Amino acid sequence: MKILIIGFAKFRYMPYLTFYLNAINKEKNDIDIIYWDRDGKDDSAVPDHTNNIKFDYQMRDDISKIKKIPAFLKFRRFAKGIIRKNNYDFIIVLHTLPAVLISDILLKKYHERFILDYRDYTFEKIKLYRNRIAKLVYASALTFTSSDAFRKYLPESAKIFTSHNILTDSLKHREFKQQVPDKIRIRYWGQIRYAQTNIKIISRIKNDPRFEMHFHGRQQGECQQIMDYCRDNGVENVYFHGEYNAQDRYEFAKETDLIQNVQDFDNITVNAVSNKFYDGAIFYIPQICSDRSYMGKCLDKYGIGLSCSADDPQIAEKIYGYVTGLDRNEFRKNCDAFVDKIVGEYRSGIEKIKNIFNS
Repeated sequence: MKILIIGFAKFRYMPYLTFYLNAINKEKNDIDIIYWDRDGKDDSAVPDHTNNIKFDYQMRDDISKIKKIPAFLKFRRFAKGIIRKNNYDFIIVLHTLPAVLISDILLKKYHERFILDYRDYTFEKIKLYRNRIAKLVYASALTFTSSDAFRKYLPESAKIFTSHNILTDSLKHREFKQQVPDKIRIRYWGQIRYAQTNIKIISRIKNDPRFEMHFHGRQQGECQQIMDYCRDNGVENVYFHGEYNAQDRYEFAKETDLIQNVQDFDNITVNAVSNKFYDGAIFYIPQICSDRSYMGKCLDKYGIGLSCSADDPQIAEKIYGYVTGLDRNEFRKNCDAFVDKIVGEYRSGIEKIKNIFNS
């Protein structure tokens, strides 16, 4: 079978790609992958036994959605040209927006011959956009969503399943820490966003000898705002480490006592589940999430972190009390139970994909 996977970013920023690649027999199937190089910088290693097709077009992540539209239309023309040229048997689309952009081809020529991967809230307020997503779900062979909270934006369908943003290689690097830290090292990794929320937290722990805060990710856009705040306000216990490769997490996770996973509160973030959320449970690291978010509710449900608000003037004291008073044996059991659940659902999704490609 000739398969096209349509990504909407560089390989470095598509860890969820492995969910599909792990399910496809590369000896029985030919796999092309479209990916978008938006910054011209180094990327992570490309997957083995795949043909990788680069859409090379520069675009900053921090510009408004409206300003991104011309680039999206160029991507649409590029992807449709590749599809017409190669006449694929099956397509996997790794984001809702590119699926909508090429929905005319998917609905007319690929009925039940494509997988829709729903992992972001973008233009769902627009009725036409929302209706197009519903048509794509009904026409898909399978639809996967990265968060159960996103199901509210999708129609009722037996085709919808959950794909968790875990990297299975991470399971080989689980290391439980029994000791209570002398200094709480708070760490944020991934695309550095939510400048105002991070600044609020930094303002509460500024130069407090009980805390350090570390950022790992590209130093542009909102990250620069955070760096400027720290420079202008004499903050000496916050550190910026720049870009990293996925495997680097295994080392700096060992030097982490709390993951900063509080995001700005909006329609996108309130229902999302970040990669760091799973990293916390896998690496036995407690985390903080917004008490109004789906992740915050999951923290409370499974006992794997602290739900809180960046606006709380007592957040530093609550974090300190939570980390130093944590029942670490109970926390370990809670993490194990949560990881067992998500790994089971992850493997179930893999089997559903295998049934399509390897039968």
